[in-house]
Amino acid sequence: MTENRKLANDELNRLTPEEYKQTSKLPVAVVLDNIRSLNNIGSVFRTSDALGVERIYLCGISGTPPHRDIHKTALGAEDAVPWQYFEHTADAIRHLAANGYTVISLEQTEKSINLIDYAPANSKKYALVFGNEVKGVSQEVVNLSNECIEIPQFGTKHSFNISVTAAIVLWDFFSKIRP
Repeated sequence: MTENRKLANDELNRLTPEEYKQTSKLPVAVVLDNIRSLNNIGSVFRTSDALGVERIYLCGISGTPPHRDIHKTALGAEDAVPWQYFEHTADAIRHLAANGYTVISLEQTEKSINLIDYAPANSKKYALVFGNEVKGVSQEVVNLSNECIEIPQFGTKHSFNISVTAAIVLWDFFSKIRP
């Protein structure tokens, strides 16, 4: 067996929040549509930070920083990733569409596209909408979306936790269009 030493935190060359804000970003905004769990919100901040997401839009009942339960899972990513709050998710969607984003809801619909088959274009900006833990993305927001994507699943459940869904989809987009 080969020795393989874990790196210490000071060897990881982590960016400061200020340095992060100056780096080139994945042309992706994340929209959280009425997320109940502050831990899920924190996890999405942390994943968004790791993959260089442009901004997070927190909507409806979704909690906002600063909050200790968001911080517990975000571990400071909430200080690096820019975010904005909208009372109504539809208003955030209209704002993003008006600013040239292709809006994609992560939802199982009659016309949703399998994530495996989805090929994002390097020349576009995307707004990825993740829905409530129980109800998913609201029908109003699905109706305002350009497309819907779903993650293929092969077990007895029909959904992933929102933070897991965000991690899978953001990694997929990053691997296909990283800056």
